[in-house]
Amino acid sequence: MSFSRIAAVHIVDDDASVRDALGWLLNTRHLLAEGYACAEDFLRVVDGEPADFLPAVPCCLLLDVRMPPGMSGLALFEILRERSLLQVMPVIFLSGHADVSMAVDAVKRGAFDFCEKPFSDNALVDRIELALRQSELALQQLRQAQDIRTLINNELTERERSVMHLVVQGLSNKQVADQLDISVRTVEVHRSRVFEKMSVKSAVELANLLHQHSPQPAA
Repeated sequence: MSFSRIAAVHIVDDDASVRDALGWLLNTRHLLAEGYACAEDFLRVVDGEPADFLPAVPCCLLLDVRMPPGMSGLALFEILRERSLLQVMPVIFLSGHADVSMAVDAVKRGAFDFCEKPFSDNALVDRIELALRQSELALQQLRQAQDIRTLINNELTERERSVMHLVVQGLSNKQVADQLDISVRTVEVHRSRVFEKMSVKSAVELANLLHQHSPQPAA
């Protein structure tokens, strides 16, 4: 099963009745859901994707804190956190009363939210919709960043890339020329072509574009 082809809301809970109830609730709200009986099942699906994969659609994860005797929800969360997946796949913990403190601590480490069992259907769906919105915005930014990297790697020549990196550091045309041992006129030509290909009008705009779509550190 390909992660990119399955539902937007992933439910990882060892209680089949919880998975069924949540699946039914989400379907009534026109949200597609997929259930997993354990963290290991969900992790196998994620592991089947390339390391740099992006979900095809905005998604989030409803994750039970405890799922004995296998991997806990907290352990799965840490794996997703280490892989920098929490922005595109926000995690909402489903916690029993005894697990609230652990869920709160996970939120401090990057989980989107937690919902204590038994939970209000409306409140949970509201949180899920907010998480999906976060996922949508993160996916948009990452896809734009991929487009920028593809443009730089495929459309700019090696010399244009060298000029671009020096220009965004704030160097003047003469300073760029001196560093690359080329004429100022040649720098001007390459700079103009870089601006045209990157659809910007100034070095400041170019620097902002590159900064905005640079990879962000993990939470």
